[in-house]
Amino acid sequence: MEEKEIKERIRNGRNFMKFRAEDEYSDFMSDQQLKKPQPPLCKEKSSECVIPLSKDFDALNISKDFTTILMERKSSRVYTQHAMTLLQLSYLLYMTQGVKEIKGENYATMRTVPSGGARHGFETYLIVNHVEGLKAGRYHYLPLTHELEYLGSIKQAENIIDETLVGQKWAVKANVIFYWSFVAYRCEWRYGIYAHRPALIDAGHVGENLYLACSALGLGTCCLAAFDDHSCNETFKLDGEEEFVVYAAPVGTID
Repeated sequence: MEEKEIKERIRNGRNFMKFRAEDEYSDFMSDQQLKKPQPPLCKEKSSECVIPLSKDFDALNISKDFTTILMERKSSRVYTQHAMTLLQLSYLLYMTQGVKEIKGENYATMRTVPSGGARHGFETYLIVNHVEGLKAGRYHYLPLTHELEYLGSIKQAENIIDETLVGQKWAVKANVIFYWSFVAYRCEWRYGIYAHRPALIDAGHVGENLYLACSALGLGTCCLAAFDDHSCNETFKLDGEEEFVVYAAPVGTID
């Protein structure tokens, strides 16, 4: 890559972070303002194989106070491959995207993480390796009902994990890998040209909640910005335009 192109890309990235749309587009109106129909709050299930998840989190016997959880939070890339429990995975899913209540006539979900305008533009997909009670394979989280849907097995899962996470071989030993996709119009409906930078901030909220939930359970994680978009989208059959992976995080048991 030429130095001129590198500088141009850096400049474009900075401008994206500094962008003030109202300076140039004062007459912009979002689809919400134009009274267009609201998109669904979540994707509907696509599989008949659905696994209900428990919210009996008292059974996890978490005794750490919040300060301890914060101080123990760190990135972990070495995993023991001992099995996680299904209740532990349920806890991680609920603390990162769980729905606490629905506002209005299906207008918005109140979740365990903040999101601009309560749009919550993300879907959670998983590759499961070692979780008690689950077959290895691909899964999708259904936050409205707190369930997992099984999307199918994966041939040569280690190769798929390695490919989707661009050769980060340590991740192959994770018990489960989280992949978060962005359903773009869910946020664009309300914010249009303003939607995308806040969505990346929201992704950070989700990732930090995963870190804290892992810290509470004595598990390890390491959120990743390095992944192969096309391979991730292909793995979960996403179109790469209306919905595409924006973040990933292996999670595993640690010493």
